Amino acid sequence: MRRKIPSTAALVSFEAAARHESFTKAAQELSLTQGAICRQIASLEDFLGVELFRRSRRGVKLTEAGLSYSRRVATQLDAVERDTLSVMGHTGANVIELAVVPTFGTQWLLPRLKDFQQQHPEVTVNLTNRTRPFLFADTDFDAAIYFGDADWSGTESHKLMGENPMPVCSPTLLGNRNSLTPQAIAELPLLQQTTRPYAWRQWFNAQNLNIARDLTGPRYELFSMLAQAAMHDMGIALIPPFLIQRELAEKRLVVANRNALSSIKAYYLMIPERKVESASLRAFRDWLVNQASSYSLD
Repeated sequence: MRRKIPSTAALVSFEAAARHESFTKAAQELSLTQGAICRQIASLEDFLGVELFRRSRRGVKLTEAGLSYSRRVATQLDAVERDTLSVMGHTGANVIELAVVPTFGTQWLLPRLKDFQQQHPEVTVNLTNRTRPFLFADTDFDAAIYFGDADWSGTESHKLMGENPMPVCSPTLLGNRNSLTPQAIAELPLLQQTTRPYAWRQWFNAQNLNIARDLTGPRYELFSMLAQAAMHDMGIALIPPFLIQRELAEKRLVVANRNALSSIKAYYLMIPERKVESASLRAFRDWLVNQASSYSLD
């Protein structure tokens, strides 16, 4: 069945004209004549049965339908361009498209990734932020690193490490004390994480405390956001020390209490079953598991 899709040339001409709100500037950008742009857009309007521009002596202006359609077309053309560049870049190379939870990717994985590149220069690892599970069949991802319980249908899981967050804050908030008691922590503003809404409640319960305000406080989606808020004296946060090694080493953050929050959840490398035989993925899996094991023994 033939798809009901306008010509690519018409869409590209329309996107440029809509972005500039000018047929003349679109023609200059695309190295075409103004007449060619006019014809492409006229053919697109005929195809759609919708007026996309209002013409006047002073130029052209998008209609409401034109504005809405231009945004959608621009998004789709950007996606086609990205996919095209990706295919061009993959020629002759082994590429791993890896979905990774953001702070783990930037704070723990990236500083170590050079070692993998040196050992396997033939493999390229691309990282994209994803905070929640997804269907591999609906994406181009070859594997994912996420925090959870490894209950991900159709995948092979490899445990990397637990989280074990501790209460951390700025040196200013700690003052001249070496540490804070759980009772003292309960009096401070508690910084909450969106994806772990009960973390403080679980931590206080582990200290045999029932704190009425343990679910209150500003919420942030990422550990990196929590770390920034804590460094700016906005409160105290539960953060895994391995995600803030630099901040701790530079004394921008300090551990306020050494009692860590234990959890059955952990960071896992998830590989879809249909990809487990990939040589590049096996190499990355072995390297990553070894890195995580070495870190845990430190």
